[in-house]
Amino acid sequence: MDLQRLCRVILAFALVLFVCFSASVTAGDIVHDDDDAPKKPGCENDFVLVKVQTWVDGVEDAEFVGVGARFGPKIVSKEKNANQFRLTLSDPRDCCSPPRKQLAGDVIMVHRGNCRFTAKANFAEAAGASAVLIINNQKELYKMVCEPDETDLDIKIPAVMLPQDAGASLEKMLRNSSSVSVQLYSPRRPLVDIAEVFLWLMAVGTILCASYWSAWSAREAAIEQDKLLKDGSNELTNAKNGDASGVVDINTTSAVLFVVFASCFLVMLYKLMSFWFIELLVVLFCIGGAEGLQTCLVALLSRHLLLWATSMWFKNAGEAFIKVPFFGAVSYLTLAVSPFCITFAVVWAVYRNVSFAWIGQDILGIALIITVLQIVHIPNLKCLVKVGTVLLTCAFLYDIFWVFISTKLFHESVMIVVARGDKSGEDGIPMLLKIPRMFDPWGGYSIIGFGDILLPGLLIAFSLRISTSLTSLAASLTNRFLSQIRYDWLAKKNIQTGYFLWAMFAYGLGLLITYVALNLMDGHGQPALLYIVPFTLGTFLTLGRKRGELKNLWTRGVPERPCPHVQDEHSQEFNEEK
Repeated sequence: MDLQRLCRVILAFALVLFVCFSASVTAGDIVHDDDDAPKKPGCENDFVLVKVQTWVDGVEDAEFVGVGARFGPKIVSKEKNANQFRLTLSDPRDCCSPPRKQLAGDVIMVHRGNCRFTAKANFAEAAGASAVLIINNQKELYKMVCEPDETDLDIKIPAVMLPQDAGASLEKMLRNSSSVSVQLYSPRRPLVDIAEVFLWLMAVGTILCASYWSAWSAREAAIEQDKLLKDGSNELTNAKNGDASGVVDINTTSAVLFVVFASCFLVMLYKLMSFWFIELLVVLFCIGGAEGLQTCLVALLSRHLLLWATSMWFKNAGEAFIKVPFFGAVSYLTLAVSPFCITFAVVWAVYRNVSFAWIGQDILGIALIITVLQIVHIPNLKCLVKVGTVLLTCAFLYDIFWVFISTKLFHESVMIVVARGDKSGEDGIPMLLKIPRMFDPWGGYSIIGFGDILLPGLLIAFSLRISTSLTSLAASLTNRFLSQIRYDWLAKKNIQTGYFLWAMFAYGLGLLITYVALNLMDGHGQPALLYIVPFTLGTFLTLGRKRGELKNLWTRGVPERPCPHVQDEHSQEFNEEK
């Protein structure tokens, strides 16, 4: 195995190990557990994000985001209905006693601590404040709730919690200007944002492209092997070895170990999350993305997808090789494409914080996913359901544990914290496909982890690849010899009557349900595999059982492609039996 193929195999395993960040999250999650904040009369508001727009000496300035309290009146949702009020700093700062100055409808800014939230709001209301901004002592937003024994909950002014850095900015404005006014309103999120539609199409389209490319490659390999068999060529063994060197087959053991290693890696990311660690992940992502983009471009250019003359030139360049030190035999087309791919990845890494950098990240990510689905294979029918069931079931439990149950152990969702890069000062890990929320007043991104595409994609791509491979095999054998093979039920199936379309439909429906749940949960992170696995795997198993093919899917392996003399021997045995 040359260094290039070795790097690709190692890269495939490394990527599958750390791409299982599957929580679909959007901007605006709030740190607190609703179950710890039960509603009761006078303290029954839904938690909502609140925009705090500022004006300094009559000129519009910065905007901050806070969270409304469980108590007090509801905050208006439309900007045109929100009034401007002068901002005043509380004296005393914590507002745990009546303010020394009477307020005339001002918004009072107080510090968190030393007394209950409701006590601060009551003191501020008694002093004539129109609203109270409570500055948290941490960078996160915190949901303000009522204590179980509280009774004085007839509060008539809204209360909003702001993060620590927003409070520092507001205090600086008050010190450096003569007048600061604020406007509070809470715009509602759209039920569905167009970004989620595009992200759904992107995920489904990626699996579709990867599946057809994988099936096309399997068919080409089958045709080439048929030629070698007919010619009785001694190159058959070398061809088999050469084809296998670039592919990683997974079995039941590796499927279980994958989830164990992914969990360990996730905890390591959570504990070591920092700026330098995110930078390391960016470097790894650029290496994988450049390799994936180069693989996809070479495959596209070397096939008949362009004008005939141009396509033939690319095809010839793809079939002509040169020996490169440390990399072995490399095609001229690969050498021509690689500088562009490397430059593309480096430019994205340098400018990844600009507003349109998500386009480059998605291009690299999609190319990487498609390439990994070409390298990592479920090897045969025996492993199709068995390994697929084990892998997806383990990933299903992995997703649920690290999104939901991990909050009990770490007091926050490990998956969501890592995906957002909360502790790193960055915008999150790069192993995500994302699209900006175009019509959401709160902005942010709709995202999906690579694992939500890769893991189901292994099963879906194989369902098409094996059908194509066996159909090609059936065409090369006699009808009588085919009847001796117990896979004629699959060999006779076309796309319409096989498993691929059903698996694709189930994946698309599962991902759709994920985004429905995401919106119903008001933007809180959801483990996508919680919905995708039951739909995809459940459809596959149910269809196999209904067709009476489940036993074959679970226990049988792919029939070997026999040599011509083996076919002759079987034909002679059959004639003798007659």
